[in-house]
Amino acid sequence: MPILEVQDLKTHYKTDSGRVKAADGISFSLDEGESVGIAGESGCGKTTVIMSLMRLVDQRDIVGGKVILDGESILDMPEDQFRHLRWKKMSLVSQAAMGALNPVFTVGWQIVEAIREHSDMSKKEALGLASELLEQVGIDPSRLHTYPHELSGGMRQRAMIAMALACSPKIVIADEMTTALDVVTQVQILKLFQELQERLNLSVIAISHELPILGQICENIMVMYAGKVVELGPTEVLFREPLHPYTQWLLESLVDIEGPRKAPKGIPGRPPSLLNPPVGCRFAARCRYTKPVCQEQEPPLVEIRKKHSVACHLVAK
Repeated sequence: MPILEVQDLKTHYKTDSGRVKAADGISFSLDEGESVGIAGESGCGKTTVIMSLMRLVDQRDIVGGKVILDGESILDMPEDQFRHLRWKKMSLVSQAAMGALNPVFTVGWQIVEAIREHSDMSKKEALGLASELLEQVGIDPSRLHTYPHELSGGMRQRAMIAMALACSPKIVIADEMTTALDVVTQVQILKLFQELQERLNLSVIAISHELPILGQICENIMVMYAGKVVELGPTEVLFREPLHPYTQWLLESLVDIEGPRKAPKGIPGRPPSLLNPPVGCRFAARCRYTKPVCQEQEPPLVEIRKKHSVACHLVAK
């Protein structure tokens, strides 16, 4: 039984111009110890999906679907009840740690706050656990009383990971956790995250617009475009034999550091407005293989081979 099941999730933000269909029928599942990466251009709905899972968006904007967390339906759960699950069953490593951490409180205080909010630990016990967590992510426990601005970018990100692990969650969501870090620090953070994932048997949802990063830490990748899932499959298979034209183009856009020097390829055009998405395939206007049916009918997400699904009229038969 999956630890997390997302069924036809729809999050449509209410604006003065109308409803923005940021996540429009998202479905996937996550098993215990499994990892899935969510990829796609900026604005495709990646962060909306995970913020909806954490119930950090206005609940009135979640207009459809179900989310089953460890056997419990959480979208219709009272907020007071869900607060006991948040951080204990599912936690979040936010994007850009400097913005996520409170600058006026020490790192230790913020970790202790998360621990005591979700447990009966005394302050002394929570401080002891916070020290252990910092040591676990490679930070000297003596930095417990350090303010965020006194830490490097990599150390702040490690502190965010420590905070996410504070209540021993079953699922950790990582939202662009290497953004704004230099390449060397990115490698260190990714290696740390992999080690923690394996040692603690964590289930992971990782978000990035950089496919190589997801390729390092995720067993499966879900590619999103304009609020829809266009491809979902094992990482190795998706990198070797991508089926959706959008996935193919994303991979072609990567720079080959071992090959001849040349400008990376971009994808012509831009994603459609999600206020009024086009009929049919939302990628059709940018696709090099478009046929009339692509602009007339929305392609369903179909399993083409074991655990590999794609939403494309050109592939699905």
